[in-house]
Amino acid sequence: MQRHFIIFSYDGAAYHGWQVQPNARTVQQELEGALATVLREPAPVVGAGRTDSGVNAAQMVAHVDLPDGCDTAQLKYKLNRILPPDIAVSAIVPVKNDAHARFDATARKYSYYVTTVKSPFARRYACRVPAGIDFDAMNSAAALLPQYTDFTSFSKLHTDVKTNNCKVRYAVWRRIDDEHWVFEIEADRFLRNMVRAIVGTLLLVGRGKLTPDGFRRVIEKKERCAAGDSAVAEALFLTRVDYPKEIYL
Repeated sequence: MQRHFIIFSYDGAAYHGWQVQPNARTVQQELEGALATVLREPAPVVGAGRTDSGVNAAQMVAHVDLPDGCDTAQLKYKLNRILPPDIAVSAIVPVKNDAHARFDATARKYSYYVTTVKSPFARRYACRVPAGIDFDAMNSAAALLPQYTDFTSFSKLHTDVKTNNCKVRYAVWRRIDDEHWVFEIEADRFLRNMVRAIVGTLLLVGRGKLTPDGFRRVIEKKERCAAGDSAVAEALFLTRVDYPKEIYL
């Protein structure tokens, strides 16, 4: 058997997140089902991380062990024919047999899209915000994130992680055009619900209900109840997962 990375994307609207769970449709379930159909045997996959219900992925990575000599071009073609329209495989690449899609990832990037106008076309993939929202204030607050490592205030409660520490490399609001903005954040790892909780709290800053200094105090309290509500899931995209070059064959 040879380990491979499957690189794929999905629209998360129809799924209860990435990870297999009882009585719920998930992306992992769909991918493993398609692999089992093509390979005629079970093929468990391990993803780079867990996305919440409704969250999208422009690039997700999962590892799987495939039979030696497997024609990956044909496998990609067959998977894309079997998988539903909202999941697409872009590449299947060989990696070292001890490579791990989750634990070997060095960075992950998320993007969160907002719009200041009502749009029948953007409504599924962007969060509508007030036209007068202060993006400069939100950027002042977002710039504080790399100064901290403990993000308990933005973590879903009662998770099974051993630590709430993350290394945020950058966090910034970027203007797409006059009516559309995107929040981009990159870190070595993310906690469950972390990005949506950060965005929800930054939107309080943008609406004048919290100052950038107040945002700092939210982080330092290390209490989820100190932060704002989670922003809606459909506007959030996992956009990149990075790995060391030496992991690839």
